[in-house]
Amino acid sequence: MNDVLIPHLKSLFHLSYAAIMLIQFMFFLAYFIMSMPSGKIVSLTGYKNSIIIGLVVTGIGALLFYPAAAIPSYGLFLTAFFILASGITLLQVAANPYVSLLGPEKTAASRLNLSQAFNSLGTMIAGPLGSVLILSVPILTSEQFGILSHAKQLAYQVEQAHTVQGPYIAFAIILFLCAVGMYLFHLPSVVTDEDLQEEQEHKEKYSFTEALKHKHLLFGVIAIFVYVGAEVSIGSFMVNFISQPQIGHITESTAAKYLSFYWGGAMVGRFIGSALMQKLDSRKLLGIFSTIATALVVITILTTGKVAMWAILSVGLFNSIQFPTIFTLGIERMGKLTDKASSLLIMAIVGGALIPLLQGVLADNIGIHYAYVLPVLCYLYIMFYGFKGSKIVPHPETSTSASTGTAAI
Repeated sequence: MNDVLIPHLKSLFHLSYAAIMLIQFMFFLAYFIMSMPSGKIVSLTGYKNSIIIGLVVTGIGALLFYPAAAIPSYGLFLTAFFILASGITLLQVAANPYVSLLGPEKTAASRLNLSQAFNSLGTMIAGPLGSVLILSVPILTSEQFGILSHAKQLAYQVEQAHTVQGPYIAFAIILFLCAVGMYLFHLPSVVTDEDLQEEQEHKEKYSFTEALKHKHLLFGVIAIFVYVGAEVSIGSFMVNFISQPQIGHITESTAAKYLSFYWGGAMVGRFIGSALMQKLDSRKLLGIFSTIATALVVITILTTGKVAMWAILSVGLFNSIQFPTIFTLGIERMGKLTDKASSLLIMAIVGGALIPLLQGVLADNIGIHYAYVLPVLCYLYIMFYGFKGSKIVPHPETSTSASTGTAAI
């Protein structure tokens, strides 16, 4: 829903592109700050209780959208985004390993892929849903807003604010009901006291520095950083970009519906990519997909109209396999350092906070169209990682400790 709220709040508070990208900055900053605390919560309370806590915290964040819209206060909106994202971070830290452990190890990847498919389904639905619930009120430009009388300006801001309150109150209620359902539902325990003790001893013995000595992990952390940044940047600017007269020449409400093609493409691409990986090397496939994504963004920059619009929407199809493939390659053959590698890769999601903000600065200075040069640079790096940077070169000091063990994600 963030991609839908960005044009809405940009209009409501009359913000620059750089200022409105603080939404994604606060949202993805939570991944960086809260990943380690979330891991400690899981260690102390277990998977089930952590999932419940995550749902409640996310619900509290959603509730804060009501007073933020009532005031209205952009600062309170940003606080709400951070709290909401903190809950989601805890949910991911708890739910992902639980899903992988909840059944045979050989089918763990299949279970997580199924979970990710539902995640993509959610993002695909969000665009059309948001266009109806939030962008139903026509968005005025700064010039259109400026010619209104003071009374009409206040009425417009109140109307825009109210469109946010209802949906997020509904989200909060659903999240709290999910927390109650999770509390009442019996979930089997998958970790013993001995496992927790062994994990603690393991964490004390191996360090993040030792993990980063493996170049394929170090390059992978950077690849996750730029990938998430590129994916989020493209989605964040999508509504504003394709609604422009020289691109789609449509309203923001209509443009939001097209988000389903971008995120839906990611869902379809995961199924296609999964099948292709049965025959093709995952490194080569990552390189090929990132090459095509690069070409599509370049076409977007060099063209206008429907060509530019459909080129940028098509990037979602080739984004599909990139995150899980980079993640898998990053932790490959890390053995007892796998948990450290996983934590570093999750923290690298902070790219979703910084790169959209930087693209916002570019959009304010060179225009939203040419600001897409930043995702081009991101995909070029992922090309390097797929074709070369992901190859495993064992470090002499750590090859022994990391030579055994695998992890399913």
